[in-house]
Amino acid sequence: MKRRWVWPLLIVLVWVFVGGPLGSFAGQLGSVQENDNAAFLPESSESTQVLETLTGFQEEQTVPTTVVFQRNGGLAGADNEAIAAYAEELGQLADVVRVQGPVPSEDSEAAQLVLQLGVTDGEAIIESVDEVRAVLDDAPEGLEAYVGGPGGITADLVNAFGAIDGLLLLVALGVVLVILVIVYRTPVLPFVVLFSSVLGLGLASASIYALASAGVIALSGQSQGILFILAIGAATDYSLLLVARFREELRDRESKYDAMRASLRAVLEPISASGATVILGLLCLLLSDLASLKGLGPVGAIGIAAAMLVSLTFLPAALVLLGRKAFWPLVPAYGSDHKVTEGLWGRVSDLVRDKAVAVASVTTLVLAVFAGFAFTLDEDPVPQTDLFLTAEESVAAQDVLDAHFDADTASPLQIVVPTDQLGPVLELVSADEGVSQESEGRQPPVVPIPEADDPQQPRSVDGRSIVIANLADGSETAAATATVERLRADLAEVDPDILVGGSTATLLDTRETTNRDRAVVIPTILVVIFLVLALLLRSLAAAGLLILANVLSFGATIGVSALVFEHVFDFPASDPSTLLIGFVFLVALGIDYSIFLMTRVREEALRLGTRPGILKGLSVTGGVITSAGVVLAATFAALGVVPIIFLAQIAFIVSFGVLLDTLVVRSLLVPAVCYLAGPRTWWPSALAAAEQPADRAVPAGGPGHEDRGRRG
Repeated sequence: MKRRWVWPLLIVLVWVFVGGPLGSFAGQLGSVQENDNAAFLPESSESTQVLETLTGFQEEQTVPTTVVFQRNGGLAGADNEAIAAYAEELGQLADVVRVQGPVPSEDSEAAQLVLQLGVTDGEAIIESVDEVRAVLDDAPEGLEAYVGGPGGITADLVNAFGAIDGLLLLVALGVVLVILVIVYRTPVLPFVVLFSSVLGLGLASASIYALASAGVIALSGQSQGILFILAIGAATDYSLLLVARFREELRDRESKYDAMRASLRAVLEPISASGATVILGLLCLLLSDLASLKGLGPVGAIGIAAAMLVSLTFLPAALVLLGRKAFWPLVPAYGSDHKVTEGLWGRVSDLVRDKAVAVASVTTLVLAVFAGFAFTLDEDPVPQTDLFLTAEESVAAQDVLDAHFDADTASPLQIVVPTDQLGPVLELVSADEGVSQESEGRQPPVVPIPEADDPQQPRSVDGRSIVIANLADGSETAAATATVERLRADLAEVDPDILVGGSTATLLDTRETTNRDRAVVIPTILVVIFLVLALLLRSLAAAGLLILANVLSFGATIGVSALVFEHVFDFPASDPSTLLIGFVFLVALGIDYSIFLMTRVREEALRLGTRPGILKGLSVTGGVITSAGVVLAATFAALGVVPIIFLAQIAFIVSFGVLLDTLVVRSLLVPAVCYLAGPRTWWPSALAAAEQPADRAVPAGGPGHEDRGRRG
């Protein structure tokens, strides 16, 4: 008996001395990231096929990077001399393969150079762009110089994701610590729970680093940010559930070991079901054709698995070693009264009992009204220059290009053409209204790649040539996207083997692939979660109710988000993948709180009857589930510190949606509907037919008030 502390101590030591050092991998994940849109498309996409064809025409892969110059009032002669000197100096940089230009604008107020950088890795692009910007630091007074184009945007994007490694993690941990201190009102327990979350994140980070390094999974900046939030938020949620039950059991059992054994038996099922639901929901993303989403699935699943493992091993062991001292100064003494059914959540259960019809009707109506606005969510293509929430040099460069140049020479269309069809293709492309008709003083806007030894002869590899066409509109605009769609249709009539690629085509293919993914992944997630719920609750009716409630909640969340994004934050649009990722997290994570509630309701229903069990389950779980929802919402809100519009939108959608699920769906809608349904909630299990007297008439005050004593 005296050695019961040995196993808990051994578990804690293993986690601290073996799992603790794994935390360093969280800071190394940036080195195995991929943030190139083209790298995430399936091999079957047209733009990917064009990229593969281009490798046979180029000695090495390059990233075009635009340098633009402007002076208010027009460029002077000295400016042109300085720009020419810059072109020569930049051409001497190690990573610059060639320099095109300078090309002046028609209004003589700007000029541009296009540098081809012989690097493709994110960190290498940053270093190369930094070298280019360093050369331009000494520009003459009044002459503005900006570095943009694909290279500049990529460098700024990777730098923005750099906030994930430090700032995001610190903000998330700080927010969780503050909430835990408020919830527990004890100086010890918040740090134990927080340390548990950090250990889980370390284990997840080490696992993902190994898999990403081996090329097994693709890790993007957005996936890394979501991993940090998921691992910390989920581990804290599971910890809150375990700690709350441990505190209850300490009032009923003198031995802390017996109390923990009972607590683990009680929370093992809901935590396992919750984790399995989220993991299976995330793994449904493996059905995605978009590698960024496909990579997010296992990345998030590993984070949830690590959170479950640490919450069911390290945390119980640490709590057993601390015992009642963990809750000091609010120590749960053996034999003391349970007070969890008093106060706010006792009144909420009274409201559900007395006004069940009104509660169910009003909440459903309000959610449905907001869900109606979901169809107003703007999902037009978002230019990469609009992805930033902060002022970036690449955005300023694009603004200058848009203001002074008709053609986007840094991001042209790349068209793969059978060499014997070059004549009709050049004629058709040159006549298209979306293709620039201006030569920009350098070369025709539509031209085949020439042979190196004969500039007048188009290069041909395996009977195919590449035509380069400058767009009349910005490469990331809706007009440019329409040009790609039109050219693909027109050129297919000339020859079905003609392929249209380039950065604009990549954006279009990404959007179309995401739309396909939504049509496949969303129904699959709903089926998987329904099956998990049905097995957990032994009820098809309860599983269907929870799914419908959370889908309605998701619709309301998107409706509110559409209004806020347009009228409050003034976001330009939402990436199509935002809706899919929001659905995965809200349905998978939002269902957690209904799982926590309904597993306790079922436990109480077996003892008290369905309707009393609903009231008791709601009142005793109200505080802990609300705290868990607030923690998860706050951790996702921390994504807002990364100055990327996509992550800011995900942060709002998930944070607002989790609070809606916690405070409205789990607290009002689900209990009210289940209360009205009574034992039929459990159909077709035997519990549905085993109506007890308490199911027919619940006394004033309900079981949530009459059962405040020894059992919580």
